[in-house]
Amino acid sequence: MASRLQLPVDESVLLCLTHSNLKTFSAEVRFSLESTIEAVKDKIWKKCGTAVTSMCLELYDESGAKVSDLSDNTRPLGFYSPLDGYRVHVIDLDPSSVTSGGWLEDTSLVEKYKISDEAYDKLDGTYRKFKEKLVPQSSSAQGSKMDDDYMKEICANTKVGDRCQVEPGEKRGVVKFVGRAETLGPGFWIGVQYDEPLGKHDGLVKGTRFFKCPPLHGAMVRPDKVKVGDYPERDPFEEDEI
Repeated sequence: MASRLQLPVDESVLLCLTHSNLKTFSAEVRFSLESTIEAVKDKIWKKCGTAVTSMCLELYDESGAKVSDLSDNTRPLGFYSPLDGYRVHVIDLDPSSVTSGGWLEDTSLVEKYKISDEAYDKLDGTYRKFKEKLVPQSSSAQGSKMDDDYMKEICANTKVGDRCQVEPGEKRGVVKFVGRAETLGPGFWIGVQYDEPLGKHDGLVKGTRFFKCPPLHGAMVRPDKVKVGDYPERDPFEEDEI
């Protein structure tokens, strides 16, 4: 009998990421052991914004002991024998990096454009004028439809830790919060940590901490926008393979 062809198994490892400039940044990412260190850096760049050419990586075990410097871009990740739960620390060597200075985490350091209320009221097509037009039409309807249990049934089977996909945009992530959020509006909300920096915050919204996640990975959305199921993290290199 002819033997079956055995295809090689692409083994992977789940690693935790930390960053020298981003004190609140922490993420778990799965990497292929066959990926080169340069490919690993490119995937990390999409997570934290540090350029591949300015990135130095250090590997630590679960006890916090340093295992090795991931210094050879041509070697596969598996050469350094990482295990699930190990940590990769990203050191940003670029003094002018987007991650330096702390402004990526502390938005109070970012200079903001300001306009007076009088000048803003003179502009056409602003959100304020659009909202003013909607209020007379929707205030009575919302008063009857949106109460403390608004959309409660939709998220009855959704729990923290579930993988999910958010529409529009098919943005994937993990559920971090389910419940009422009075500061955002009546009814139920779902907090999501996106796999990619597609969000608006780190779980802190309007002065209330609903959950914790890396900067620009968090979102609070209505339950009807969230689908829970088998939505694994997308591999950014997947589309480049045939």
